[in-house]
This record gives sequence, structure tokens and C-alpha cells, in this order.
Amino acid sequence: MPALILVGGSTIIPLLTIVNFSVHDVFYGNDFIWVGSKWFVEVLNSKVFYDTLLRTFAFSAIVLAIEVPLGILIALSLPRKGKLVPFYIITIAIPLMIPWVVVGLMWRLIIHPQWGSFGSLLSLFGLQIDLNNLVTAWSVIVFVDVWHWTSLVVLLCYSGLLAIPNMYYQAARIDAANRWGVFRYVELPKIKRVLMIAILLRFIDSFMVFVEPFVITRGGPGKSTVFLSQSLMRTASQQFDLGQSAATSLIYFSIIVLFSWVLYKVMSER
Repeated sequence: MPALILVGGSTIIPLLTIVNFSVHDVFYGNDFIWVGSKWFVEVLNSKVFYDTLLRTFAFSAIVLAIEVPLGILIALSLPRKGKLVPFYIITIAIPLMIPWVVVGLMWRLIIHPQWGSFGSLLSLFGLQIDLNNLVTAWSVIVFVDVWHWTSLVVLLCYSGLLAIPNMYYQAARIDAANRWGVFRYVELPKIKRVLMIAILLRFIDSFMVFVEPFVITRGGPGKSTVFLSQSLMRTASQQFDLGQSAATSLIYFSIIVLFSWVLYKVMSER
């Protein structure tokens, strides 16, 4: 019962509020006019929605393709025992402790050609990070996300590796297994559950990316780094179109739940 009350207060009640907004036309925040599925039809027929959705999927796919293998590789490289293990863990966890807004501002300052350390260094060689270039803008926000969140994959995989009994490694040595064989048949099957959690968490987080592109690129050049969360924010706060933004958020929520469920089913079966 306490768990149901907590979930109801923090999740279900706000969700029902959004559902109520999504089927009404809202004026001045108080006057509600029933419009039924009007906003859902408009969103699903909007080219802007599909453009931002495609960019969001592309961003999630790129960062997952980088962070998951990189996180596994770093976790495998860490020592399992020794006095320096706590130091390694704390150092790797530092990016996770930094708030999202601070991460975006920090890297925007670092790459600035006049104020930033890295930007000033590049300026000495006549180089500059041009955020008005499409490839550069995407590369920067992908790099920042990888720097910020790879640590999560590392820590989860490392915890799974620590839980593997030593007898599995002894059996592998008896069978003369090479390093790839140990990883393929011993370590990977044993960490698949924590790896599944890492992939699900990173997919959900990356699909809701907002702060880094908003702070670093402002959605530019043009609208090339405007993702679904930013588009939703603009509709809700700048245009004050609460009905359409509520319908968009429900579709957004449904997509995240659907793809998370598909990822879970695929990884569980494998």
C-alpha cells in the first residue's frame, strides 16, 4: 500500500492530468473545451514531429553503439582486486555526479575559442570548433553524452564481472580458452542481465535528451539538433499550446515504453 500511494502520487496522478489536457483545448490554463482526438491527429500528421522523432532515434542509436562497447571494454580493463580499485571506481563515477545543465555549460565553455581551454588550444593552430556545421554540432553533443554516461555502463558491467565466481575462470583455463573465448562464453553470459539494464537505462535517457543540445548548440545549425524533448518544450512553454504538447508527450511516453519493452524482450530471449 505505501508503494502504491507513492507511485500514484508521483506518476499516475500527473499522467492522468496530462491525459486530461490532451483531449481539451486549454485557454489561459483554466478554460477547457473538449476536442477529443484532435491534438493526436495533428501531431501524428505533423512533419515536424516525425523529423524530431527521427533525429532522436538516430541520436540514441549512435550513443548506444558507442557507449555500450566502450563501457564493456573499460570494465574488462579494470582490476578486480587491489588498493587502487576504489580510486578507479570514484574517478569513473565523477561524470555521473555532475548535473546535466552543468555538463552542457562546462563543455560549451571548454570548446569556446576565446574562453575555453580546448578552444584556445585549437585557436593557436588556426582551428575552431564550428557549431554551425552539422557534422561538428552532432559530433560535439554525441561526445558530451558519451563522456557523461559511459560511466554508468562501466559501473554496471563491472559489478556484474565481480559477481562471476572464480571457478568459471579456472574451468576456462583448463579448457585452454583464449581471452575472446573467456569473454564470449563466461563473462558476457554472466553480465547479460546488468548489461540489459544498462542498455534500457541508456536508451530511455538518450531518447529524452534535452539539456546538452539545448545548452551547447541551441538546436542548431537550423533545427538539425532539435530533438523531440526540445520540440515538446517549445510547444508547451513558448507557444503555450498545452493540449498539443500533452498529446505529444503521451505519444512520446508510449514510444519509450514500447521500444523499452521490445528491447527487453529481444535481450531476454537472446
